[in-house]
Amino acid sequence: MALLSILSEILGKPRIVDVLGELMVLIAPLWIAVIVGVLVGWSWKPKWANLGREMLDSSGSDESKSTSTSFSLLGSIPSFNSLNFQMPSCLLSSFDGKDEKETSSSPSNSDSDSSLLELEGENLKVVNDDDLEYLWKLVEEKDGGPAWIQMMDRSTSNMSYQAWRRDPETGPPQYRSRTVYENATPEMVREFFWDDEFRSKWDDMLISARTLAECPTTGTMVVHWVRKFPFFCSDREYIIGRRIWEAGRSYYCVTKSVPCSSVPRCNKPRRVDLYYSSWCIRAAESKKGDGQLTACEVILFHYEDMGIPWEIAKLGVRQGMWGTVKKIDPGLRAYQKERASSSSVPHCAFMAQINTKVNVDYLRSLENSSHNGSMEDQSSNSSEKPARKNIPKLLVVGGAIALACTIDRGLLTKAVIFGIGRRFAKIGRRL
Repeated sequence: MALLSILSEILGKPRIVDVLGELMVLIAPLWIAVIVGVLVGWSWKPKWANLGREMLDSSGSDESKSTSTSFSLLGSIPSFNSLNFQMPSCLLSSFDGKDEKETSSSPSNSDSDSSLLELEGENLKVVNDDDLEYLWKLVEEKDGGPAWIQMMDRSTSNMSYQAWRRDPETGPPQYRSRTVYENATPEMVREFFWDDEFRSKWDDMLISARTLAECPTTGTMVVHWVRKFPFFCSDREYIIGRRIWEAGRSYYCVTKSVPCSSVPRCNKPRRVDLYYSSWCIRAAESKKGDGQLTACEVILFHYEDMGIPWEIAKLGVRQGMWGTVKKIDPGLRAYQKERASSSSVPHCAFMAQINTKVNVDYLRSLENSSHNGSMEDQSSNSSEKPARKNIPKLLVVGGAIALACTIDRGLLTKAVIFGIGRRFAKIGRRL
């Protein structure tokens, strides 16, 4: 009752400035208490506190999905999974949806040969001309999406980099980047990004990569990736279908998540169901200004649902983007040297050379097509909740999340606390 009377007195003030000032004074000690509770409660949490949740997890299903995400960029940006957000691990483990001490299970390798045959019929036709059309429209900026907002424009002696972001009405944030590598051919860059064996030498977040199926005619591949995530999240696995189309010396490389019933889900690593990372690779004029096409331009488009809240993901991308991008160029130069000194071609690089050739006029005819591409539909249908753009509301809801993490993480307790948080958020929206 005392809290209600204080709130009514604050809300009764005539000026909104006075109301906000009084609310901040009221909330400040609550936040201090929450922070102390998180630190003390989490460090002294008894072992029996998780018994109920572990029993529930062992008898239940792991099909729960998060609707938030997208902060890793592949292709010209290999991944932002390496970004370590400066937040308490107890908070971010609740975003991840898994307990840090949860036991992991991994798919057996014994069924890889049998699943290969099933995947050939199940997945190799998933990456098709619709994906080429969608990527072409993205490259030409004729996909009908919202305008791109520039985030970055940086350069070094060997490369230049620009990045943009946009927030569609439904689905995770989308990223576009343009990277120009000096003294590099489109063919070498194409094989560099396709070569999973060499990727582990420059992408320290890639734990494992294996080929599940491939088509020697179209060059289509289905690969299984496991990527390392920060300590507060479980690792992620990807089932990726990929294929390359060639139009002159422009290469349209599509990589996207594909369904795969032959590879069973497991608690850890956690599967990413929505993933799109595709790029156009083509020759470009060198910044030396000599008019020679001795550089290589890479235009990347990326979005995915990784189980990280969108606003936190966007913050992580902005903070760690340039540091991650700079690591790619040394990897490309090392790859050039290794390929120059070796007469053999790695298998993944050989598959990258199998391209489906298309006519430039055919690509131009796609402008009149009314089909927007299957990946755009996948992005909108996979999102069950709208983007959370109301940042001030996070002050109250974030406190509720932190408080929930200090208690035993029971579903009933979280429901009560989150309900209180929503009520305070409604009061904030009325102000």
